[in-house]
Amino acid sequence: MIAANLKRVNLRIDSIEHHHEVQLIAVSKTRSNSEIQEAVNAGQVHFGENYLQESLDKISFFKERELIWHFIGPIQSNKTALIAENFDWVHSVDRLKIAKRLSDQRDPSLGKLNILIQINIDEEQTKSGLLLKDVNEIISEVSNLPNLSLRGFMCIPSPENSAKSFSEMSDLISKYPFLDTLSMGMSSDLELAIQNGATLVRVGTDIFGPRS
Repeated sequence: MIAANLKRVNLRIDSIEHHHEVQLIAVSKTRSNSEIQEAVNAGQVHFGENYLQESLDKISFFKERELIWHFIGPIQSNKTALIAENFDWVHSVDRLKIAKRLSDQRDPSLGKLNILIQINIDEEQTKSGLLLKDVNEIISEVSNLPNLSLRGFMCIPSPENSAKSFSEMSDLISKYPFLDTLSMGMSSDLELAIQNGATLVRVGTDIFGPRS
C-alpha cells in the first residue's frame, strides 16, 4: 500500500507544471519502523520527524541506510544538541537563539546543517514562526553562523488561506536570490504549493494512510 501511495503522490507532483526540482518528504512521525521500511524499499530517501525522542530511535534503526532526516517540529532549547547531531535538515528555526545553539552544537565534521526559517505567514497566535517584518534581521545574523547553511523558508499556512499564503512565501524568497528552498505544501495542497515555488513538500497521510 505504501509503495502504491508513494507512486501516486509522485505522479501528483509530476503532473504539476514546474521548472524547479521538487523533493518529496515522507512525514513519518508516529509511524513504525516497518512502515518506514516499506517506504524505503519503494525508493523514498527523505523523511520528516516532529518528535525528537521518537525520531532518534528511528534514525538509529536505519543508520545503515543513507536516509536524509528532516526535523520539522517545534524546537525547545534543551533539544538543540541532539537535533544538531542527528539531522540533515531543520525546517523550524523560529528565533536567533535556536539558530546559534544549533550552530554551536553541530560537529563540523558532519558538514553544515541545512536550516530553514519558519515563517508564521498568517500571523496565527497558535503557530510558531517569524512574522514577515522580522525576517530581514534574522537572515543577516543566521547567514554568519559557521556550522549552518541557511537555505530558505518553511511555512504551515491556515488551510483556508493557503493560496494567498503560498503566493506571499514565493514573493518572500524572491527577495533573497542566495536562498533556494521553500518547504510548504502537504497532502491536501501540494499542487498549489508547487505552483508557487515549493521545492520541499511534506506528505504524511497520503503516503502512510490515516493515523490510528
